[in-house]
Amino acid sequence: MTPEPVNILLVDDQPAKLLSYEVILDGLGETILTASSAREALEHLLKKNVAVMLVDVRMPEVDGFELATMVRNHPRFETTAIIFVSAVALTDLDRLKGYEHGAVDYVPVPVVPELLRAKVRIFAELYRKSKQLRQLNAELEHRVAERTAELAQTNADLERRVEERTREREAAIAQVHEMQKLESLGQLTGGVAHDFNNVLMAILGNLDLLRIMPNEGGAKRLIEGAIRAAERGATLTKRMLAFARRQELRPEAVDAVRLINGMGEMLRRSLAPTIDVNMAFEEGLALVRVDPNQLELAVLNLALNGRDAMPDGGRLTIGARHEKIETAVQGLGAGNYVCIVVADGGTGMDETTLKRAAEPFFTTKGVGKGTGLGLSMVYGMATQSGGGVRITSRMGAGTTVELWLPVAGIEDARAPQPAIPEAPGRVPPCRVLLVDDDVEVTTATVAMLEQLGHRVVVASSGANALDMLDQEQAVDLVITDYAMPGMSGLELAARIRKTRPELPIILATGYADAPGSNDPGMPRLDKPYRLEKLSTAIASAVSARGGVGTVGPGSASAREEIGRIINYG
Repeated sequence: MTPEPVNILLVDDQPAKLLSYEVILDGLGETILTASSAREALEHLLKKNVAVMLVDVRMPEVDGFELATMVRNHPRFETTAIIFVSAVALTDLDRLKGYEHGAVDYVPVPVVPELLRAKVRIFAELYRKSKQLRQLNAELEHRVAERTAELAQTNADLERRVEERTREREAAIAQVHEMQKLESLGQLTGGVAHDFNNVLMAILGNLDLLRIMPNEGGAKRLIEGAIRAAERGATLTKRMLAFARRQELRPEAVDAVRLINGMGEMLRRSLAPTIDVNMAFEEGLALVRVDPNQLELAVLNLALNGRDAMPDGGRLTIGARHEKIETAVQGLGAGNYVCIVVADGGTGMDETTLKRAAEPFFTTKGVGKGTGLGLSMVYGMATQSGGGVRITSRMGAGTTVELWLPVAGIEDARAPQPAIPEAPGRVPPCRVLLVDDDVEVTTATVAMLEQLGHRVVVASSGANALDMLDQEQAVDLVITDYAMPGMSGLELAARIRKTRPELPIILATGYADAPGSNDPGMPRLDKPYRLEKLSTAIASAVSARGGVGTVGPGSASAREEIGRIINYG
């Protein structure tokens, strides 16, 4: 089979030399192209595929070196073989320059015909083989594509199985993400609620002081309204913290009827205006043994589920009754129970959905409208409390959830200990060291302490407080915030106890789940606190430490300390 001829381009400004090169190369059987200038050579290159170029070095306007540079800079001609031919530039430096400009060979003039033909034949054949190799590669790629398609078809079943596995894995990862989101939400809620409690602390403290001042007209009524609104905000913050934190159950004797009735306003505000909340409880119900925070959360979850099942509105009924089980049945042991019932008239659930209702992360709601943890948390709380949950539902007829909780025994029927025990009466004037990094809270608390007759010095950090205690021995009481940068209130208290174990300390905090202290002389004061609560806390702390010492003179007034904090942070 005769090979297909390739194009050989001869470039020289002298016609006689071009003719002689044509004669020499005529026997190769290739197609000869001629150009008398660089411009003509470039025209040939752009129109045709050239395998080999013979270029004269010395040409007017653009010499051979410059032409070779232009050719090599074009991506299409990067592999075109360039042979320089020269009768003048024959030194080794000239040859080296030619190679630097992209030449594959350098032939001196006069040329040896056989040598020139051999060189051109080699590069022409190399071009032809390279072209064949490219064709073979294209055919190979085509065959690979065909085989790939066959493999794709063959592996279709396997890919479907992999997709199923992937979906299962993604579902599991989504569950983990939901748990991480809940954990992050709890941490975020705790931080936000702490800051919000500080804001409420400043508001309530100042309102308390305004209330006891002489007021004209309707000012007192407005102040009382503001106090009620701030207290409602404080209650909301405590509920947020109770719902967000994850803790071990702390069961106690709880009046379920009183607790749920106390949630009435919150439930009505949380549910849609089209939801009619109806509460009906059997009289004389016994106390139940349960964690009150978790019971509130369970009732709220069930109420929200009922709301979602009635998008067009309807009636949500919450009730409770006494039940006695003689023989253990369906996970409930024999004994007395209070059955709390939450029933809606919504869409209901089919049998399949009802069987999976308590599975963690199972939800029929759309994306972003539910975590699927509500009922599972209710189940877990009830089971851990020694009770159980029963659900009945029919499509189009609504859902009824029964939360069974055991009746409290004698050992449970104890009122929970308050965070700050009651201490009758007020103590004599004290010199109080107040430690808090929040200027607004500090200002309000100083005013409240001064209203109670105490003298106050202020520290904005734990380190600042320790320095002041070293300088001033006449301090009768320390009130310190729990969450402060650098040194927490508990760490500060521990440092003070090492040098002044008799000094009363009160730990103030806006965190519902902040760690407490085992020291009975260090009661906890939850923010936002009122004037009466502050007075009671001081009396309790001072009484626990054996009374108040002599109040000595201070180095600076509390007002001056507050100004220093404001000016210097």
